[in-house]
Formats: sequence, C-alpha cells, structure tokens
Amino acid sequence: MSLQLPVAVETYFDVSNGGDLSQLASCFCSHARVFDENKTHEGIQAIDVWQKEVRRAFSFEVQPLQAMQGEGRLTVIARLTGHFPGSPVQLSHVFTLESDRIASLEITPC
Repeated sequence: MSLQLPVAVETYFDVSNGGDLSQLASCFCSHARVFDENKTHEGIQAIDVWQKEVRRAFSFEVQPLQAMQGEGRLTVIARLTGHFPGSPVQLSHVFTLESDRIASLEITPC
C-alpha cells in the first residue's frame, strides 16, 4: 500500500482484500460499528459476519487511492473492482479511531 495509513486501517484493507479474517479483532475495538450498504453492524462478531457475507456474495479488490485527516476522522477514498453490478466504483471509507483501533467505519459511494 503506497498511502501512509494507521496500522489498524491498513490491516482492515488487507483483510478486505482476502486476508485472514481473524485479524479483524486486532484492528477493530470490541464495540466497533460499521455502516455499509444502509446496514449497521455492531461489535466484532457482527463485523466478522458482515465480512464473511460480503466475501460469499462478491469477488472484489479494494485499492485505497487517497487519505484525508480532519475533525477526528480519517477518510480514505478507495476504488472497488470486481464481479458485482456497477464495478468499478469509488467508495468513501470514514474511520474513527480509538486507542489505535477502528471504533467506527462508514462506507458510502463517492
């Protein structure tokens, strides 16, 4: 990855690209929340289920393109390509970190 991203965020993108799902616990807070496709997933178990469901449904790769820090949040714009309707798309990933882990993540189209 060419961008300078916090370790937790880098790990999240590695896992999203087919990496070891057991690494999710190391990058998310236990009370973390993810909002994606109009659904909220709260807690490590729900986030793990969400990642497994996404992997079963679609084959894809996510490539972070740029990162912007501000107002206590890190926004990463990424290109998502794969076998799904509308590919490729650019998505905004807005991360809030606590103690070097992801406390919240909101994924929306750019």
